[in-house]
Amino acid sequence: MTRLSDHVGKIQPVILSGGSGSRLWPLSRTHYPKQFLPLYGDKSLFLQTLERVSHSYGFRDPMVIANEHHRFIVNEQAAKADVALGPFLLEPVGRNTAPAIALAALRIAESDPEALLLVLPSDHVIADVPAFHKAVAKAAAVAAEGRLVCFGMTPTRAETGYGYIAAGKPVAGHEGAFAIDAFKEKPDAKTAEGYLKSGGYSWNSGMFMFPAGLILDEFRAHAPAILDGAVKALASVRHDLNFERLGESEFGAIPADSIDYAIMEKTARAAVVPASFGWSDVGSFGALWDIAEKDAGGNVTHGDVIAEACRNSYFHTDGRMVAALGLEDLIVVSTEDTVLVAHKGQDQDVKKLVERCKAEGRSLVDLHTTVYRPWGSYRSIAVGPQFQVKELVVKPGKKLSLQMHHHRAEHWVVVEGTATVTRDEDILTLHEDQSIYLPLGCRHRLENPGKIDLRLIEVQSGSYLGEDDIVRFEDDFGRLKDK
Repeated sequence: MTRLSDHVGKIQPVILSGGSGSRLWPLSRTHYPKQFLPLYGDKSLFLQTLERVSHSYGFRDPMVIANEHHRFIVNEQAAKADVALGPFLLEPVGRNTAPAIALAALRIAESDPEALLLVLPSDHVIADVPAFHKAVAKAAAVAAEGRLVCFGMTPTRAETGYGYIAAGKPVAGHEGAFAIDAFKEKPDAKTAEGYLKSGGYSWNSGMFMFPAGLILDEFRAHAPAILDGAVKALASVRHDLNFERLGESEFGAIPADSIDYAIMEKTARAAVVPASFGWSDVGSFGALWDIAEKDAGGNVTHGDVIAEACRNSYFHTDGRMVAALGLEDLIVVSTEDTVLVAHKGQDQDVKKLVERCKAEGRSLVDLHTTVYRPWGSYRSIAVGPQFQVKELVVKPGKKLSLQMHHHRAEHWVVVEGTATVTRDEDILTLHEDQSIYLPLGCRHRLENPGKIDLRLIEVQSGSYLGEDDIVRFEDDFGRLKDK
């Protein structure tokens, strides 16, 4: 029997951490998408992904490819998981999975073309980690003999929301692995029922395993424009802290395509390993309802919820109490700035609401009221004509950039902890209940020299209060040209 230990040091996890956050809005936002949320258990999906491919299981340090807006969130969550990251590439724009995988293969093949790339989305739920590792070991054995392996999930229902993989002939010498006969698009209900009854179909999970050199050969054969673009983009890399930042024009010029369309549906080397390990792509609130623990009425509740005479509904609140009476098959999600109410059967259409919000220029598509920064976070408390009130939390030992504003003044009141404040030529220390005024145009900086979080209230006043009214002079996080 093939074991994961048979491939120690050869498997290179590649974690794809993109996404716009539209299907689980308003919990998920563009700048804080679902992979960073604790949607299943008390840890984020991204953190869970890191932990199941950690060095302790024999994997190489995971490579991460992420949107550049999420770079500090990735670093923070990797630190929480105590997982050292391998190469960390930042995408300036989204180009789908094929360019990201081409970049990963090029980057890893520089040192080891025989390394086995284990490509994983960062936002999936895997409930049975030992079963996942068994499937990875089987896929590694198949991939090492010259195959591009898909992980196929054994269907449990006639699902219309997933693509399907039709298994062909068994792969010689590898029980439980099959050549791929065909990829099928998301079916209608009748077709899905037929797939389920036939027993020869798997859900396409979007997880893959292949040798770095082999997938590059397949790009040369079937998608040379993507590979050529990836080569140019990799040559444009600018190193910044532990990030490898890809040039925006070079990366943006790569044709956008999925790995399924660009390679897997064209190659003669594709194989599938069907498996069951409690997988979900958490692609909708209905999917969240499916995998969560339910009460006697079939309801899922998260947060301060009172549900009376309700059935088969999903209730989530991040703060205020949600009281529900006599509801059935509904989704109710309450955040600090938005309440979503939807029929469970229409949960795939949440993205239509997101599109309307974008068209109306609403910032709540991109940001929560709490916005995370490498130094901590800030939360919007009140906004009015020419004023804004925020709560700032600065982590121990961290400092904001030395900066100034053209259009606003600020007043800081320390609520908890100790603050070191630079104001032009002065450096002051503030304790609880003390405050300071920062006039328009002054150079200023905030630092937490203590061992506990620094919490303060910031009152902004002025003619313009946007986050782009920041001129940075010094910054610990390489953000002199961005936010």
